[in-house]
Amino acid sequence: MDRRALGKRGEGLAARRLAAEGYRILARNYRCAMGEVDLVAADGDCLVFVEVRTRRDDSWGTPEESITAAKQARLVAIAEHYLAEHVLEGSDWRIDVVAVEMSAAGLVRRLEIIKDAVRL
Repeated sequence: MDRRALGKRGEGLAARRLAAEGYRILARNYRCAMGEVDLVAADGDCLVFVEVRTRRDDSWGTPEESITAAKQARLVAIAEHYLAEHVLEGSDWRIDVVAVEMSAAGLVRRLEIIKDAVRL
């Protein structure tokens, strides 16, 4: 499985888990001039921007460790753009990370939702 397919699989698994936990998926792969966020969801009254990180092994660290300070800043900018574009300024929102670790055989070893992973 190549990187793109691995990422797509991780996003699909993350969306299903989030939905099972009561999140409502509003958008997938939301893009703007600042970049892209994998999922936009609602968790009750809170708007959630979700970055999914999928890894096959941990030789480069855990999936969540791969989110740099620059990526965190981009995620905040993307979220703020979404809020402005959809006239939702003042809404409660947060950025979650879903960390997915898979075996070489493609089996899920870990899928963890990390709420408020990026501090605003």
